[in-house]
Amino acid sequence: MLLTLEPRLQQSRRHLLLSPLLAGLLTLLSGALLFAALGHDPLAAFHTLLIEPVQDLYGLSELLIKAIPILLCALGLSVAYQARIWNIGAEGQLLIGALAGSALAVNIIDWTSPWALVLVITTGVLAGAAWAAMAAWLRTHFNANEILTTIMLNYIALNLLLYFVHGPLKDPDGYSFPQSAMFGEASRLPTLFEDVRLHAGVYLVLLAAVAVWVLLSRSFMGFQVRVLGLDSRAAGLMGFREKRLVWLALLISGALAGLAGVCEVTGPIGQLVPQVSPGYGYAAITVAFLGRLNPLGIVIAGLLMALLYLGGENAQMALNLPQSLTELFQGMMLFFLLACDLLILYRVRLGRWLRPVASNNTAQATA
Repeated sequence: MLLTLEPRLQQSRRHLLLSPLLAGLLTLLSGALLFAALGHDPLAAFHTLLIEPVQDLYGLSELLIKAIPILLCALGLSVAYQARIWNIGAEGQLLIGALAGSALAVNIIDWTSPWALVLVITTGVLAGAAWAAMAAWLRTHFNANEILTTIMLNYIALNLLLYFVHGPLKDPDGYSFPQSAMFGEASRLPTLFEDVRLHAGVYLVLLAAVAVWVLLSRSFMGFQVRVLGLDSRAAGLMGFREKRLVWLALLISGALAGLAGVCEVTGPIGQLVPQVSPGYGYAAITVAFLGRLNPLGIVIAGLLMALLYLGGENAQMALNLPQSLTELFQGMMLFFLLACDLLILYRVRLGRWLRPVASNNTAQATA
């Protein structure tokens, strides 16, 4: 063989930090080749994709709006992934949070109390947690694989949302468009500045990031979660209750995804629509791993992913590129990240027949 992989006894911290950077560089190089193949100047295309969307204050505010749901989902996923509980259902939990919050919001349109927003957000958070609880129950009672159950629950959540937005929650005065009525002002997240759509959900992101960091790094419960992720058998020998930790991780993950969904409908959208999420829950999986399950790293990776969403829309209008461009870049980034992670787990060696072979005289002298 030309190359062989030898398992590392210890993970390299340097490689742990360099792997996402290398994955990003390879994604840019592949994107440049793609743009060239499509007949576009790579530098001009990257300027349209990555620079133009954030050249002014309005663009920066739109970047943060895109980042809010991605970051909330990714922060929740980081808790589950630290315990090696592979929740792939953030998208469904986000949709259910948006649906439940909207169901309450359209029934209290006339409320003027500030408690209306609190009740709507709480409903979305609890709905997301309850949706994740089904996967936790199946895992702890039937040992069902949470990867499969959460993926299937995503499709159920999507079809539930489509049913309600085309049926019971459809606005009777909406000219047959599949959308709910606009929420009352008391049920909307307030905007932070004039002439921009940035809303108070950014404060919830900061609060969630600090809370997740404290949980994972400064609490005994977070220590148990990390031990479970490293070695479930060792966690059992230490007296940690695995089932309780599974429930905790999935409930937190689902609650933050539900918060992401209800922030979308009470923030920039202001109503329930079928396109409430263009795949934020799936993008959050890449963000969580790109950020190394660290809240600070997740914030940086989430802003980059939001820029891809924003730049993809800009490239679609300016360069007539397909809408799937954003998904393509997300897929390339995840692929290269997983490939580069080989550097963390394995050491690359030359194949045996390519290594220099010492002569007999040298071997005898050494002997």
